[in-house]
Parts: sequence; structure tokens; C-alpha cells
Amino acid sequence: MQSYGVNQLRKMFLEFFESKGHLAMKSFSLVPHNDNSLLLINSGMAPLKPYFTGQEIPPRKRVTTCQKCIRTGDIENVGKTARHGTFFEMLGNFSFGDYFKNEAIEWSWEFLTEVVGLDPDRLYPSVYVEDDEAFEIWNKKIGISPERIFKFGKEDNFWEHGSGPCGPCSEIYYDRGEKYGCGKPDCKVGCDCDRYMEIWNNVFTQFENDGEGHYSELEQKNIDTGMGLERLASVVQDVDSIFDVDTLKELRTHVCRLANVEYAKDYQMDVSIRVITDHVRSVTFMISDGIMPSNEGRGYVLRRLLRRACRHGRLLNIEGNFMETLAETVIEGSKDGYPELEEKRDFILKVIVKEEEQFNKTIDQGLGILSEMIAGMNTAQKKTLPGEDAFKLYDTYGFPIDLTKEILEEKGMDVDEEGFRAAMEVQRKTARAARGVTNYMGADVTIYESIDPSVTSTFVGYDHLSYESEILVLTSETKIVDALSEGERGTVFVESTPFYATSGGQTADTGIISTSEGVFKVEDTIKLLGGKIGHVGQVVSGMLRAGQKAELSVNAGKRALSARNHSATHLLQKALRMVLGTHVEQAGSSVNEERLRFDFTHFSAMSREELKKVEDIVNENIAASLPVEVQNMPIEEAKKTGAQALFGEKYGDIVRVVNMGGFSIEFCGGTHVKNTSEIMAFKIISESGVAAGVRRIEALTSKGLLDYYSSLEEKLNEAARAMKAAPDNLVEKISHLQSENKALHAEAESLKSRLAQDAMGDVMNQVQEVAGLKLLAIEVDSVDMSGLRELGDQLKDKLGEGVVVLASDNEGKVNLMATATEDAIKQGAHAGNLIKAIAGLIGGGGGGRPNMAQAGGKNPTGIKEALVKTAEVLKGQLS
Repeated sequence: MQSYGVNQLRKMFLEFFESKGHLAMKSFSLVPHNDNSLLLINSGMAPLKPYFTGQEIPPRKRVTTCQKCIRTGDIENVGKTARHGTFFEMLGNFSFGDYFKNEAIEWSWEFLTEVVGLDPDRLYPSVYVEDDEAFEIWNKKIGISPERIFKFGKEDNFWEHGSGPCGPCSEIYYDRGEKYGCGKPDCKVGCDCDRYMEIWNNVFTQFENDGEGHYSELEQKNIDTGMGLERLASVVQDVDSIFDVDTLKELRTHVCRLANVEYAKDYQMDVSIRVITDHVRSVTFMISDGIMPSNEGRGYVLRRLLRRACRHGRLLNIEGNFMETLAETVIEGSKDGYPELEEKRDFILKVIVKEEEQFNKTIDQGLGILSEMIAGMNTAQKKTLPGEDAFKLYDTYGFPIDLTKEILEEKGMDVDEEGFRAAMEVQRKTARAARGVTNYMGADVTIYESIDPSVTSTFVGYDHLSYESEILVLTSETKIVDALSEGERGTVFVESTPFYATSGGQTADTGIISTSEGVFKVEDTIKLLGGKIGHVGQVVSGMLRAGQKAELSVNAGKRALSARNHSATHLLQKALRMVLGTHVEQAGSSVNEERLRFDFTHFSAMSREELKKVEDIVNENIAASLPVEVQNMPIEEAKKTGAQALFGEKYGDIVRVVNMGGFSIEFCGGTHVKNTSEIMAFKIISESGVAAGVRRIEALTSKGLLDYYSSLEEKLNEAARAMKAAPDNLVEKISHLQSENKALHAEAESLKSRLAQDAMGDVMNQVQEVAGLKLLAIEVDSVDMSGLRELGDQLKDKLGEGVVVLASDNEGKVNLMATATEDAIKQGAHAGNLIKAIAGLIGGGGGGRPNMAQAGGKNPTGIKEALVKTAEVLKGQLS
């Protein structure tokens, strides 16, 4: 048998099924689309659910994919064994009501034996115990003897997910040989050892489960097959595990080189090597699909994986940041199959570097917090760290529970693991609740799902703002109806519409749908599965009926203003990349008739100079009157133009490219101006952070900007009237008042200081001598902290060398200040430590430098005791 690499096997599989009439589709993003039931794509069929359920018509009845997947259910076992991993590639061939068991079984056998060249005598199929049809195909058509076909029950060989489509499975196992076996004489397919590895699973979706155990035959039977690419590679390459296949081995070797260790020499080191190898691959692919580190959802998964890898790097004594260089190896090894890795290289590396730097700070914080917790346990004479504290370390500082346990064990302590798991479960339930109750498709069931999937809508709004079309379907808020009457709310579906549905950050068109019998006010336009466009609103007069001809009229003014703001976001993104760097990617946007909001990836607040540069670049290209040209072209051709794609978006073979005079070229389905001069002008009104590594700009153009300036002008005039000035000399008036206020403030402070000195009288007779050093510790009436500092400096000058401590009850608030001369400090005096020692007596706290410190408190009755204690504390410092 010839040994093939991972990239070769992926190509061989897709090309084989293309030869069988399948459409080879690119891997979908790891971010699920219209599926709230999943945090991340975890199987080959997950992105294809709408095709299986009939909610969308597939591009072809036969499809094949190699889908990138993430599974984190058993993340704690990753590294501890060579079996577990979080990232994997799933090869699959799918039939949507086309071929069934015969072809699926025959082609799986043909690919494994004839294309890959596996020994047929080492392959063993399994079937569901009641699936005689599959058994007959394996036995009679493929020629496998009955004793080599294994029958398993529902738990192993029947796929179902609650109610809905389901069916039996037929798996194919490969005998890896006795060296992988358990040595038992009855070792066979189904044994828990590593000898017989399942490499292919055919799922025959032929039944409908009503949720109560009743099964009925489906009219449209489907095929869903899957095969782990890394598993297949480990068999073909005859290696021990997925960590030994060519692409992962190269990454694993890189880890060993950084750590200066050898693999398979020490179990604990191997655990860390495997964790880093697996996790850096997951992290790299997740970021390439636009997932950013955060403290919730899929961003939390990313952060957890990255921090877990970093922590194991520390255990291997890898110095400094190392994840970036490993991500480079991931990109090089997989970019042929996933070109987005190369396209987003700079961005991926920047996110990883930033997050690793942050973790190196937080893990040190975590160690400090744990030290404080241990000190508290010692004081309370306790040996067990509460589970809530362990979870806080884990959740806030990315501190793994096993690291907490390890540190505690070294000190003869342990952790309440049950309490930790309880706190973890609370968080999981909260996360699940946030995703909501969902059905099989992972989206809330609505009346729209009852509409015939063959109903679709064509968008004609690029060229028309009004259009005549036939009403195909009407729905109320709860059911499909034949008509909607005056006052009723509902949704209208037509054959062709000029209304733009909310997508790509652009908000929906509004307007009117009118027929010979009635008028419907469109308040929102929505895009639904299967290419449907719904016009949501209310009948304002008469009645609308299904089958009628209707005139659809878009609010042209709203559309024009939205288009100006949308076109401005394209200019803005290009300007940001020019000023900040190519790591800038769109992370979300929202444009309507009033303003635009643009989220982008960047790791620090923009300076005023950077914002000004961006503004200037955008306005220069508006003033240049750039023509805006739109073309539909094949995606590969579009990429050659340098067109910017929306991060993490899934595109078809033909894409719409918006070119603004060659300055900005982007994939975009939205509506735009014909010439940039229509935007008129551009003004950034705010820049802020919205998440780790994500910034947000809000800006205005055209009418929105004119309204903004009009509002500012009114506020300016209002302020001028309040200051009894004209707008053009308002700044001069304010400056004059500020100078006057400053002079009055200085005069008031001087008077306060003089009054304080007069009230204090001559206090030099209260100077004490402590261990040969002068100390003046006195109370002063009603002086604020600023006044105390000034008094302290004056008294220190009078004292010559020594320490001055002043306390004052200022309307119930105690101010405490200490100052020490250079000579006093040399003898051991420390104002900061002195204040710390006595501040508790006035019901407060504080501290500071050796030469000056201050504190505040709420207990004036403690002032005398604090001043008495001053001498005692100072004596301790000087001894």
C-alpha cells in the first residue's frame, strides 16, 4: 500500500466523488450559519442541515466536502491520550434524495480498496442489527463473507437526534494488526482496544422519528457519510496516532524543537506536546474564520484553547512567546486545502501574539491571587480551597484546575473539585440558556418554515426602486393565509422584489406594496432560508390576496441615504488598512439612513492623528468623484483583482464585486452610490473598543452630517448666549473666565493656608524627639488634603530635619498626611509605611512614598490615638 499525505488524501477523496457526479463544495466556516444549536461546526453534515431537512434546495443532489470541525466536549482528555483532538477534518459524501445504500456502500469500498489501496482482507463492515438490506449489499454485492460483517444494536449503529430524520449506519473498520491489540483471544471488531479502527461511517437517513419512538419511511431518503481525514491518514501511513501523521508530526516536531525535548520519552512531556500541537491548529483555523478571543461563546473556546497551549508551553520551559511561530507551521502545512489561512496570515498571527502576551500577564496575576488564597487558608487553618475560588482562577485568569491542584498539593493542600464542577455547570447552563431553546435546525421554529421550499424570491433592487410582481405567499404572524385585511400584520412574499433585505450590515428597505384592492406598509424586509425574501408589515387599507399582481415601491430617500453610508464603509475600511495596517478586517457593520457603524480588528485605541488621517483619506476619495462599478464574476477571478472579502463569510462561485475607482475593491451584495461624490462628506464622531481586539467607529455622511453640524451650531449659539458672548469670541470669553477662576482659586487657597496657620499657632513647642530624630505630630482643624500637604512642607522647612505628621477633621472626613526629610529617610523613616500603620485608627487606609504619604478615614475620634501611635511606629523604623 502506498503512503499518502494528508493533503493528497483530501484531494483524492474529493476528486473521486466528483467523478461520481458530486459537487465538491469548499469547507464551510467553523462559525455556524443560521444555527443556534451549535457553538462551532462539529461534523461534516452540520452546515448541510437545511438541505437534509428540505428547507433549502441544494446546489446539486450529490455533494462532497472536506469540512473543518472543532469538538471540545472532552478537551480535558486532549493530550492525555493520543486519540483525542479538538480540530479535525471530516471527509463526506452526501445524497439529497438521489442515490442510497447500494451506491454509498459500493463507493466507500471502491475508494478505500482501489483508490487508496487498503488491503480488503483488513477491512470489516458493520451494520445495524435490523438492517438486512445493508447486510445483503455487503455480502452479495461486495462479496464480504457473513462472519466478517458485524451486526450492532441501536446504540452503536443507528443515528438519531430526538425527533426528525434518522436511520441506520454501516461502518467500516480497519484491522491495524496485533501490535495495536489488547492480546485477548476474543479481540475483534467492537473491542475497546486500538486494533480495529473505525474509518468510515455511512448513515442511511430513511426514517422519520415522531419523538415518541414511532418511525415512518421518508419519501426522500438521504445519504450522510463521514470519514475522519486524520484517522484515514494514520491508517494509510501506518502510524500510531493522529499526532504521527505527516502534517501533525511536522507541527509536533516544531514544538519539540522549541522545547528542546524528544517526543515519546516522558509521558508528562508528551501530554504537553500533544496539547500544544492540537490546540495551536484549532486556534489558527478558528481565527482564520473570524473568531476573536473573548470571555463568552466561541470566543471563550478560542481563548481557553490558546491559554491551555500557552500554559503547557511553560510546563515544557519554552521561553517567551511561541504560538506565533507554530501557527506559521500550521498555515504552511494546510494552506493548499484552506487558502484562507494564507489570505489571513498577518491577522491570525497578530491576534495570537496579542492574546499570548495578555495571558502571560494574567497567569502571573493568577499565581499572585492563588498565593493570597493560600495565605488565607493558612490563617484560617484550612486545607481545602473552595470550588468557587478555583473556578474564579480558571474563569478569570485562565488558570487550569490541574495547575491549581498541582500547586496546592505541593503545599499539602487540595481543592474542592465537586464545588469547582458545580460552578462550571452553572456557567454551562447560562451559556446554553443564552443560545435559547432550539429545534433540530438550531433556529426557532416560525411560520416561515411551513412555506414550500420551492418558493424563492429574486432581488431586482439594484436596478429598480419600484417593480410589479406576483404575490406568491401571504402569512399572518401564526399561519399561511390566502389574504390579509386592513389592520392585520403579516409577511408578503413575491416572485421579484426591489426591496433590500437586511444583510451585510445594511438595514432593510421600507416602503409600500399596493394592489388593486389594498395597500401594505413594509416596515422591515428579511432574508430567509431557501432564497426567500419576506416583506414584514401591516395592511393600511383594503386587502391583499395571494396570486394578485402587486406594485412594490421602495422608500427612495431612505435607500439613497443608506447607500451613501454603505459606500462610505468601503472607503473607511481601505483607509483604515492604509493607516493602521493589513491586519485590519471588518468585524461587523451597521448602516442605515442616519449613520454608519463599522467594527474592525485592531488592538489599541486610535490616536487623534490616526483618526484625522483616516478621515482625510476618505474625504479625498469622496472629492475625487470616483466611479462605482459593480461586476458579477467567478470568485477566483475576483480574488485576482485584489478584492477584499468579508471576514468569515461563505461565498458562492460567482461573487458581486464593488469597485470604487480602483481605490476600494470589495465583495459586497449591498446597494451603493454610482459615484463617491454622492456621499458628500465623511466625519468620524466616535472610536471605541467593543471587545478584545475589536474597535468600533461611528461616522456620518451627507444629510446625517449636515444635521449633526446643524445641531452643533445650535448648541454653540446656546452656549454663547449663556456666556453673554458671540459665537466667534466664545473661546476668548471662556479663556478669560478660566484665568479669572484660576486666580480666585489661588487666592482662596492662600487664604485657607493662612487661616490654617493662624488657627494652628506656634506648634514648634510640640516637637518630640524619637531615637534622636525630630517628630512633629499634631491635629489641625478643618483643613483639606491639599492644605495639609502645603502645611507639611512649611513645617518641614521649620523643623530642618525630621518627620511631620498632620491630621485634620474636615466636616467628618479625616485627612492624614506624613512627610519626611532626606536625612530622616536615611536613618530609616518611611512616610508611606508610617501612614499605613496608623491609618486603621481613623477608619481608613492609605500609603505612599518614603518622603510623602497620605490617607483618608471616617473616624475622627481615632485621630488622637493615631498621633500618639506615630512615635511608636517611627521608633520601630529607626531601631
